[in-house]
Amino acid sequence: MPLARPVRHTALFLAGALLLTGCGGSSGSSGSSDRSPAKSKSAGYPITLENCGRKVRIDGPPRRAVSLNQGTTEIMLSLGLADRMAGTATWTDPVAKGLEKANAKVKRLAEDAPSFEKVLDTEPDFVAASFASTLGKGGVAPREQFDKLGVPTYLSPSDCVAKDNSGDGDGARTRPLTMDAVYGEVRDLARIFGVEARGEQLVAALKARVKKATSGLDADDVTLLYWFANSQSPYLAGCCGAPGIVTRRIGARNVFDDSHEEWPQVNWETIADRDPDVLVIGDLTRKQQTAETAAKKIEFLESDPVTRNMTAVKEKRYVLLSGQAMNPTIRTVEGIEKVAAALRTHELAE
Repeated sequence: MPLARPVRHTALFLAGALLLTGCGGSSGSSGSSDRSPAKSKSAGYPITLENCGRKVRIDGPPRRAVSLNQGTTEIMLSLGLADRMAGTATWTDPVAKGLEKANAKVKRLAEDAPSFEKVLDTEPDFVAASFASTLGKGGVAPREQFDKLGVPTYLSPSDCVAKDNSGDGDGARTRPLTMDAVYGEVRDLARIFGVEARGEQLVAALKARVKKATSGLDADDVTLLYWFANSQSPYLAGCCGAPGIVTRRIGARNVFDDSHEEWPQVNWETIADRDPDVLVIGDLTRKQQTAETAAKKIEFLESDPVTRNMTAVKEKRYVLLSGQAMNPTIRTVEGIEKVAAALRTHELAE
């Protein structure tokens, strides 16, 4: 997707407390059932995981992990792992609320994709990424290059399960993505670092937030459109990625659910013809495409002769989401919450 490809390129609260605290306190603390790095051999290492068609062997809890995408970074920070991270990269948004202090402890290697050499300079013992393009040809480096150096890599299952990334675009899905892929990633990373209890706490908290946001919601008659970036040839969400999770959980319909492409580019005449009830707009801080910020997107929508007469534009029915909330990450839950709340505010759903 536009977020994933460099060349085209949460609040985590539980019962009023930050999940960062609920999952083990400060980044260096551990719950009673979490494994300690000093006891890695007696605690069940090495471990082997099946990950996107590969077997990944972890000989001990990582101490110098590098996260190459914001999605994996925010999971690690939410698990209280800042003190075991040597670097992060590829940011589209400010870090999730509640994670600012933990994030400040970790070196930012680059705002976008770092060079392979810069990653190696951190002497990583584990590398994780959210997108296949990051750990593929044209990205930071293929996984095989890290393999040769004995550095295990991990790719978010949400970007490989039932997804074809072989084309030049942002991939296409053969079946709809669900939050189970994200929850599975949380559990995988928690297991890799030996903090399984924190992983289960995080998953439980995310599920509780989804349930609360969608309880009693009736949005059967509401149509949505998700615009990620680019005003000339906009990237819009197809049926089955993270926006699909949001749409299905709130019971609405995406006007481009006939496309299995992750982020198809569609002309504005077609968009205006489908005339969605609500526009869900990416509010990005990166600077790779035109109309990255929500303000720029809205300025375009309200001035362009093709778009300004759309129902959602005339009624100013906009929902602003971070890029991370529009990708398959733990912040997809934030997307569910904000879209559900907006539909209630606009009196489009009970």
